[in-house]
Amino acid sequence: MCKRLFGLLLSILSIISMVCGSVWQCSATAVELPAVSAKACIVMEATTREVFFSQNADEHLPMASTTKIMTTLLCLESGDLDTPFPVDNNAIQVEGSSMGLVKDDIVTKRALCYGMLLPSGNDAAGATAVKLAGSLSAFADLMNERAAQLGMQNTHFVTPSGLHDEQHYSTAYDMAILTATALQNPDFREICGQATAKVTFGNPPYDRWLKNSNKLLTQCEGVIGVKTGFTDEAGRCLVSACQRDDMTLICVTLNDPNDWQTHTQLYDTLFPRLHKQTVALPETISIPVVGGTADTVSLQATDSITYGTLQEAVNLPLTVHTKPFLFAPVPANQYGGFLVAEQDGQILFQLPLTTQTAVPEQPATPEEQPQKSIWQRLQRWLQVQFS
Repeated sequence: MCKRLFGLLLSILSIISMVCGSVWQCSATAVELPAVSAKACIVMEATTREVFFSQNADEHLPMASTTKIMTTLLCLESGDLDTPFPVDNNAIQVEGSSMGLVKDDIVTKRALCYGMLLPSGNDAAGATAVKLAGSLSAFADLMNERAAQLGMQNTHFVTPSGLHDEQHYSTAYDMAILTATALQNPDFREICGQATAKVTFGNPPYDRWLKNSNKLLTQCEGVIGVKTGFTDEAGRCLVSACQRDDMTLICVTLNDPNDWQTHTQLYDTLFPRLHKQTVALPETISIPVVGGTADTVSLQATDSITYGTLQEAVNLPLTVHTKPFLFAPVPANQYGGFLVAEQDGQILFQLPLTTQTAVPEQPATPEEQPQKSIWQRLQRWLQVQFS
């Protein structure tokens, strides 16, 4: 009987030990978060895509005008942003919020991007769609193709503006993934962070001011964007990004009547608990030099990447891409390649690599001068081929 009692006691103590151990492990990384009123919500680290908070983040929901994040990204990626053109008069005849386009207005793609991200112009979204794809349906195909490339597996676009359609939906997780990619675009990052902006359009074009509907830009410390949204069916939708101490978080709420408060509380709660990490770059990267006083030159990253984590560190495998070689003379700070970090086939970030030092050209002897002239002509040809 004593042996049985002793064995039972050991079992109980073992269970208590495991339970206590589990609680301790969880408490090491758990964050006491405020109540979230959103139907779906997520907080994601912008660089590593680490998720710090999630609530119904994979549920299919309408996302209203946060749709314009994708429309704007596609517009910026299409290039030629500052060439004026006339709007499609049918495309701008759309209900809801507007940047103020009227018949026969002359705009640029850049102006349309401001019109989408600041006053959430449905007219700007329609004009963008027709300019890029010829029709709203063809543009929806482009949106869905880009979504598939980004790994947005639970998203389907129908409209460029986000006006309600039963087949137009996304998830909090997918919208965070989209935003992390969009923020890598310097033009997108610049535009979405403006509280107000002077934009030129009209017939003839003239300057006018647009105001951003995102109140967090002035109400919450460190907010750098991104996009508001509302329809009766979707409720209040908000995608924001916040940067503090060189760490950037993305927060998405879908159908949240208290979205300004939710985002602010989540940022204020999470940022103090994050450990700031710097991506460890390779110590030595070199590239061959042809015709120089040195056979190789070292490359250096032009910037550093920092991120926040609740863990000690996140594994970010880096791949180095360099040119096959450089021709002397090589100046300092010449572009030589880039570092890239990828996760699940998606690019997290890229860092340009430049030469640390200059490499002078190897002087030729008098006997080598004729051959040098031929070599220089060949070198110019090779530079064109490998540029």
